[in-house]
Amino acid sequence: MDRRLFVKRSALAAAGVILSRYSFATGSNNNYPIVRTPVNKRKFKSPAVERLISEVKQNIGNKELAWMFENCFPNTLDTTIDFSMIDGRPDTYVITGDIDAMWLRDSAAQVFPYVDLCKEDKNLQQLIAGVINRHTKCILKDPYANAFYKDEHKISEWSKDNTQMLPGVHERKWEVDSLCYPIRLAFNYYQATNDTSPFDNQWLNAMKLVVKTFKEQQRFDGKGPYHFQRNTTNATDTQPLGGYGYPVKPNGMICSMFRPSDDAVIYPFNIPANVFAACCMGNLNEMLKYLKLDTEFQQETFSLFTQILTAIDQYGVLTTEKYGKVYAYEVNGYGSYNLMDDANAPSLLSLPYLVPENTYDSPTLNTRKFVLSENNPFFFKGKTAEGIGGATCRHGLYLANEYHHAWLDQH
Repeated sequence: MDRRLFVKRSALAAAGVILSRYSFATGSNNNYPIVRTPVNKRKFKSPAVERLISEVKQNIGNKELAWMFENCFPNTLDTTIDFSMIDGRPDTYVITGDIDAMWLRDSAAQVFPYVDLCKEDKNLQQLIAGVINRHTKCILKDPYANAFYKDEHKISEWSKDNTQMLPGVHERKWEVDSLCYPIRLAFNYYQATNDTSPFDNQWLNAMKLVVKTFKEQQRFDGKGPYHFQRNTTNATDTQPLGGYGYPVKPNGMICSMFRPSDDAVIYPFNIPANVFAACCMGNLNEMLKYLKLDTEFQQETFSLFTQILTAIDQYGVLTTEKYGKVYAYEVNGYGSYNLMDDANAPSLLSLPYLVPENTYDSPTLNTRKFVLSENNPFFFKGKTAEGIGGATCRHGLYLANEYHHAWLDQH
């Protein structure tokens, strides 16, 4: 199934459950349906997760929210995990939804909520260590790919894309954040557990490849090795000009060919992705110091951190008449910019979540006001719902609005 179609269907299915006759708002008698995967069919079981679910159910006042938490919080463990030991090391393959492929971004985000429970559950800790180990393998295979298979012999539906498709790669859309999320997961895992076992020479080599890839895509020394084109009528699924995208003026930021939503960028310097990358370079620098690894590489990560932030301050902040200083969504370094937001993270709206230290600075607060207004071309508002969409998810919000309106008419 196409990933966008899956996301759309999942969103509508969730809306259907929430707005169904079981909704708390209907005045039902709290007899919520059991929709969680049966115990004997769950992929992975964690006592720490089950204890937390019990605590939430006992202590939260809103029983519907407790029911939603019970069904949603463990879903990754229940349905998407393929855990094994390979050469004596944990290995965790995490599919995204019902698609048998592992996105670097998605898999890191899927297991991230469980990190703080690792100290209570050693098997859960081993599972997340396995995700880090799998990320290492994927990055070393191809740092420009965004999604991978566990089965190296599986043929991707995108195998005909005009780019270097290696065995085991599902899709090769270059997105800066794909290499950020594994660092974020590793940093928080280490802070929570003090476990150094995933951070061996292979992991260090993967991190060096991340930095090498980021520096290639700063494009100070040419366009770099990556290009991508797809035979499609959908402009958001391919890149122009031989697959290298529209020109940029190098300034220290990192070029991305696709947004976190998997849609093609217009201008290659995606601001939220670069803010996230700078934060992750700071995290990686801190980890290298903790682990006492490669002082020269430590300096390289700090230098990249500084370059990115300096360029964002110079090229990524605009002064608007209505909102004052705001972050652009994309720029090209020549003065062109795209003032909008997109519906996946990292986005402008999600920056306080990913980079908490930026939460209260003036551009972040002003940007939030802009993003949640009708001046953002991808802000959508219907009869019963409103929110941020994007080039390929605008219809999902529209349909959810229409679904809710029809439901209200019937009830």
